[in-house]
Amino acid sequence: MLSVEEKEKAALVLIKPGPSRWRLEDAVSELKLLAETLGVEVCLISTLRQSRPHPATFIGQGQADEIRKEVSEKGCDLVIFDNELTPVQQRNLERIIDVRIIDRTQLILEIFSQRARTIEGKLQVELAQLKHLSSRLTGKGVGLPQVRGVLGGRGHGEPQLEIERRAIRRRLRKIEEQIEKVKKHRALLRRRRNRFFQVVLLVGYTNSGKSTLLNTLSHSSIIAEDKLFSTLDPTTRKIFFHSNNKEILMTDTVGFIRQLPHELIAAFKATLEEVAEADVLINVLDATHPMREEQNKIVLDVLNEIGAGKIPIITALNKIDLIPDITRRRKIQREFPDGVLISALKKTGLDELMNKLEATLKCISK
Repeated sequence: MLSVEEKEKAALVLIKPGPSRWRLEDAVSELKLLAETLGVEVCLISTLRQSRPHPATFIGQGQADEIRKEVSEKGCDLVIFDNELTPVQQRNLERIIDVRIIDRTQLILEIFSQRARTIEGKLQVELAQLKHLSSRLTGKGVGLPQVRGVLGGRGHGEPQLEIERRAIRRRLRKIEEQIEKVKKHRALLRRRRNRFFQVVLLVGYTNSGKSTLLNTLSHSSIIAEDKLFSTLDPTTRKIFFHSNNKEILMTDTVGFIRQLPHELIAAFKATLEEVAEADVLINVLDATHPMREEQNKIVLDVLNEIGAGKIPIITALNKIDLIPDITRRRKIQREFPDGVLISALKKTGLDELMNKLEATLKCISK
């Protein structure tokens, strides 16, 4: 894991034109924020044109040589690619550029590893890391140092590779058994809870303001940082409807992101089951973000992937206090005609949001 104290310097590499429908400048901004969330200092941003990935080095020998020169001049310790690299590509790039190389998946996994707080969260992150590493063991330098860091193994060479693989398999079985126990315990608590309360979950793209909204509605003080993935472990609070003296449970969940690693979705299945069994979902969108429509699509795609696509959704267009211009607000409202314009921080539009939530819950309970 990267050390925050060391403040490593990282170069970012992105490919033009970038992800479909995703503007390059926004992809750069998001990758930079991911890197800063990890605790590294961005010293270089390189955007390259690439028609198709090179099988050996992803970006081609010439571009790799150019990055090596720039990395050396800037004193970078690390290169982060916004794409997923194969083990062969990663190994060859490290040989050419002569610094550590990680891809987007590894970056997000390391952030999750840093930010997990509960035993359950740490288990889920370790499960995702080990599954990712196990698919990348080659016996030629890629993966083995990281595996030894997780498992405490020693040695090198082909015989050691098999030892590492067996150690990973044993650890995976143990973690999966522990998570299965957590899953059963969660299901039991959920059944008990659902007998007395309706359940509402806050979902959305990372850093959209879900924790701030839960803090405001529940008068609590959950950590709400201007960082990606500030919430990994679900937090539940009681919310009171003054109109009918009724209480519900509202839960803040981990934020989604573009190209969310499948290993994480699988590892967090026990947690994400909370989403699939909610009565209503509030999809919190950052109304100020230029890619809000694309972020919304990513959230809906993930919800469908985890079996929550048919649950009633209320869209909350957050951070509207940062958009004083009435014309811009109307444009956003046209984009999301059923959405509610709110500011969780300034407590704007929350009455309308709660009225809509109350009406939706009433329809479900009939």
